[in-house]
Amino acid sequence: MKITQLNSASVIIEDRFGDSKTKILCDPWLNGEEYIGSWAIYPPYDFKPENFSDLDFIYVSHIHPDHCSSSTLSKLDKKIPVLIHNFPEKFLKQKIEGLGFKVIELEHGIRTRLKDNFHINILAADNCDPTICGNLMGCVMLETKYQTTQIDTMAVFDNEKQVIVNTNDCPFDIGKTTASRIKSTYGKIDFLLVGYVAASSWPHCYNMPEKEKSEQAILKAAKKLDTVKQYIEILEPRFYLPFAGRYTLSGKNYTLNQYRGEPELEDAFEWMKKNIPEKYRGLLLNNDCWFDLDTETSNKEYTPINRQDKKEFTDNVLSQKKFPYEYESKPTVSQIWEKIPKAYENFEKIRKKIQWNSNTMIILNTSDCNDENLLVAISCNGSGYKRITTDELGKIENYMGIKLDIRLLNWLLDGPQKAHWGNADLGSHLHYDRVGSVYKRGLFYCWNNFHN
Repeated sequence: MKITQLNSASVIIEDRFGDSKTKILCDPWLNGEEYIGSWAIYPPYDFKPENFSDLDFIYVSHIHPDHCSSSTLSKLDKKIPVLIHNFPEKFLKQKIEGLGFKVIELEHGIRTRLKDNFHINILAADNCDPTICGNLMGCVMLETKYQTTQIDTMAVFDNEKQVIVNTNDCPFDIGKTTASRIKSTYGKIDFLLVGYVAASSWPHCYNMPEKEKSEQAILKAAKKLDTVKQYIEILEPRFYLPFAGRYTLSGKNYTLNQYRGEPELEDAFEWMKKNIPEKYRGLLLNNDCWFDLDTETSNKEYTPINRQDKKEFTDNVLSQKKFPYEYESKPTVSQIWEKIPKAYENFEKIRKKIQWNSNTMIILNTSDCNDENLLVAISCNGSGYKRITTDELGKIENYMGIKLDIRLLNWLLDGPQKAHWGNADLGSHLHYDRVGSVYKRGLFYCWNNFHN
């Protein structure tokens, strides 16, 4: 089998059987900016849809736009079947079908023959055990009663001789049971595609001193890199390729790149070479370069990015990009206020459903076209919401402040078809103030439902 690196988590896995060939594209993001315009591709990818006309299948691991890019998928041949996990919720299926594709849902852990001797096995990150994700997310009641809410999947590809494992974005604490199952089922693992960054809004979107932000970024990077080692210790692959989560913040967010705690690929690989036994052979691939498992060779030696070139491109090109909502006119505070009651009602429904309760307040902070400030205090214990003043804010002991552009807030309140809170967070569009002990996974889980 052959693995071709395209961009971030986008790879092609190819197998030959006699004169026949099978090609599957994984997690396509090859064009445009994602996460409401904030995540940009660097190095820029020269996307030519005609180069993908011979694909047999597309595999999409989960709904995040750096794995399921509408901008990319819309330009690919709609006759190519798309393979996904049979998720309890059908958001991913509906999104891909809405782009014109036929979607094939595969059951958890079932090895499926695609063509000739080529097989795929898609597994839920949490091994379809609701308590694994539930315990980590602080929403055990919802997990247990309504099946898993975990959105990530792993995939195993084999041709009856060689085995490739793709862990995608699966967090190790959630995915380790599934990884152990894969190792037990398949035995010898030839190649591992493994994520090396923990893309999130922490710490660069949080209000803290720069020194602390830098320190937290180092800790974040180290913690994620250690999970690469842990995955390798379980799966014991002959070869591994660090990939996925490779992006550069653009637009007005470009100044946050230095605090993300998501290392350059080359720096991450240096850590791996020092901390992972040499018997597991790591490699890097440039865009459109491949590694052949049969010959155990790459077609080209890896060329590191030129960091000065990247800085200049970011400063001069990416920084000038505008986010989609920035082309909109600013709504008034009264227009936003009209949408709050229904959003709070939906937030309350999910909070009660998972039986999550907190004295923490959520503070929405924005201003409109007339520079009128809007501060809304939203309870997480059912006691309602209200507009507050800056003086009143100073008297609240525990809160999570969310500051954002009022145009984006307008989209978010309209609902996920317009903009999703999770994508706004990962896109670094939301800026947080934390006062008191307020970090709760359940809070963020429920907050995704604050819309109309």
